[in-house]
Amino acid sequence: MASSFNFVIGSAKFIFAPIERCLNCKRNFDENMKVLQKLLKELNTVKEVIELRLSAEIHGGTMQTEEVKNWLDDVQRIKTEIEIIERKAKEKKFLSRVFLGKMVEEKVVELKAFLRKGKAFLGMVKSFKYIIVGGGVAAGYAAREFDRQGLKPGQLAIISKEAVAPYERPTLSKGYLNPNPKAAARLPEFHVCVGSGGDRLLPDWYKEKGIQLILGTEIVKVNLALKTLVEGADAKNMFYLRELEDADKLVESIKMKKYGKAVIIGGGYIGLEVAAAMSINDFDVTMVYPDPWCMPRLFTPTMAAFYESYYENKGIKIIKGTVSVGFNANANGEVKGVKLKDGRVLEADIVVVGVGARPLTALFKGQLEEDKGGIKTDGFFKTSMPGVYAVGDVATFPIKLYNEMRRVEHVDHARKSAKHAVKAIKANETETTIHYHRSQNLGLTGSKMERLLELSLKVGHLKKTRLLQKFQDSILHLRT
Repeated sequence: MASSFNFVIGSAKFIFAPIERCLNCKRNFDENMKVLQKLLKELNTVKEVIELRLSAEIHGGTMQTEEVKNWLDDVQRIKTEIEIIERKAKEKKFLSRVFLGKMVEEKVVELKAFLRKGKAFLGMVKSFKYIIVGGGVAAGYAAREFDRQGLKPGQLAIISKEAVAPYERPTLSKGYLNPNPKAAARLPEFHVCVGSGGDRLLPDWYKEKGIQLILGTEIVKVNLALKTLVEGADAKNMFYLRELEDADKLVESIKMKKYGKAVIIGGGYIGLEVAAAMSINDFDVTMVYPDPWCMPRLFTPTMAAFYESYYENKGIKIIKGTVSVGFNANANGEVKGVKLKDGRVLEADIVVVGVGARPLTALFKGQLEEDKGGIKTDGFFKTSMPGVYAVGDVATFPIKLYNEMRRVEHVDHARKSAKHAVKAIKANETETTIHYHRSQNLGLTGSKMERLLELSLKVGHLKKTRLLQKFQDSILHLRT
């Protein structure tokens, strides 16, 4: 009897031993999977940072690009392998955890090795204390203010889609289109900061100050939490005028289409200035805009009537209250006509679209608070995320005069908001205060032009004010 009992017990041990091993394997598998997921999450973060910085080329040549790319490929491979393990574990449930346990242990070891290598790459990547995204007017003025505030070499980088250092953008629709080659404005003549009477900041200036210009680099993705950036990699004779490259293309087209017909879409600053420039270049010019008068956000009907009359007297035709809805093109893809909503078709050899631009806020969606189409800031241009500031056209900020939030599209605002923000940044670092309050001393209350125009309206001397004369001189150099 005893012998039989011992046999039963022995058989039980024989049965339970594999089950116990299976249970242990299951526990080990679950624990290792948790470790694996944790390591994978950390690896993904390192991978993202390396990809972003590598793409933005924010490195000093010390990173071995090919080696990093191989590492990124290996990371993608191991991620795929882990996904397969997880899928198999779900399909076979209990037993799969036993058979896949060894593979999971191997992947844990492999992930740890990848992490060590990735962190080593990060150590070779150069980073900056301050990064300015965009190389417009505000970027140049901010760089000058950073220098005045004691910037150290290697602390600041400016990333710009354009291939040139920051310049005074209003020149593109003015002197740059001058038909006289000797009188036409060309770089380096109008690099910032000549717009405010300062010295020109040529590319060598940035180099001397230790400021890195990362040019020809378009940022298409931003991760503010990781403080990383990513770069991105129509019809002929249709132009926008936002960058130097646009102006160069327009100048070439003006030479090729001499004495042709130009249609200007838009009645704002760009529309008025380009219309004048095209007339000077001997084009038959027509302006089209949907508003009842030009520059409706700035001009009163009476003021607008003055300018519209002046333009028409110079031979520029104006069509108001309608918009373009399409274009006719020839076999070569060149625009030959502009279709209007009211049914008319305007002949065109050159079309310039000057309808303004939306602030580039898509990069920061879900990361920064927005208001009225721009990035919401306080009176010091701080955004909703610490350490991130917005200046120039993209910033919506409080204007005390009107007791509301506004966005100002004006070069003077770009210059002064950049200076103001840099002072705020440096003051915050040294725990001191800025000795002026918000934007009331910035000249940003709807821009100086708006305030003076309002004043001129009140005194009733519209045509005789110095401001109108100054504005007229700046954009209406039309032949008599």
